[in-house]
Amino acid sequence: MSIQVKNLTKEYKNQRAVDQISLTVNPGEIVGFLGPNGAGKSTTMKIATGYLPPTDGTVEVNGFDVRTNPMDVRRSVGYLPEHNPLYLDLYVKEYLRFAGSLHGLSGTTLRNRIADMIELVGLTREQHKRIGQLSKGYRQRVGLAQALLHNPPVLILDEPTTGLDPNQLTEIRQVIRDVGRDKTVMFSTHIMQEVEAICDRVVIINRGQIVADGSLNELRSASTGDQVNVVAEFESDLTNPDVLVSVPGVERIESLGGGKYRISAGATTDLRAAIFRLAADQQLTLVGLRQQENSLEGIFKELTK
Repeated sequence: MSIQVKNLTKEYKNQRAVDQISLTVNPGEIVGFLGPNGAGKSTTMKIATGYLPPTDGTVEVNGFDVRTNPMDVRRSVGYLPEHNPLYLDLYVKEYLRFAGSLHGLSGTTLRNRIADMIELVGLTREQHKRIGQLSKGYRQRVGLAQALLHNPPVLILDEPTTGLDPNQLTEIRQVIRDVGRDKTVMFSTHIMQEVEAICDRVVIINRGQIVADGSLNELRSASTGDQVNVVAEFESDLTNPDVLVSVPGVERIESLGGGKYRISAGATTDLRAAIFRLAADQQLTLVGLRQQENSLEGIFKELTK
């Protein structure tokens, strides 16, 4: 197992930032690590990279314990911190040469790795510039290239897409997907669409404790429970919305404004055909009808409120 966390606790004076969490990230998995600010995400990642010591519990990365084999852990990990530390006076290639030398790379091997990473993260046109001249999005790319440079088996990325424009987001997501085929990737983000687009699994942490761990479909099923929602949109607000209660199986109605209504029923009930027939019988102009899946954003809010 590439990352194994057992009963991990981290305390700062009287504050417990991480409270006895356990999780495993397997080789080839891309795991989204989510949580509100201050939930313990960055602390957990810093411990897994050897940057911070744990107060209690164990963390193993690529089979190495962060306490007893910290240098082996660092060799195994490519790390992009939340606040990307870069030497702004260095040129892009100069900085990558320096970063590669720290991992023992040199000569032709280092030159080839730098060229490959520059192409992979989309820095070809910027490679001869000083880092201080780059936009925030391109600086993030430099940080990602640094994390990948020594070809580590494990990637730990703390909000890697901060500052990227929509086009850059698409490109970097593809990079993470591509490298995730033969690496273990754990990354944090506040962009839910990003998680939905590239993650095999989602772990949600709140107030130092894991409150959800599973695939997106598993989280949706657990959140939906015994209820399914349908959103019906009419041409205008209904004079008598209670008419929707007459549809067999309806348990609850909620007005969303603008002629839209969220209609809830038991999980085994499909209301759509019955609502369509009701609209025809009552001469109501129905302009939209869809079954509503629980979004990751909704699940996140529910679990961390």
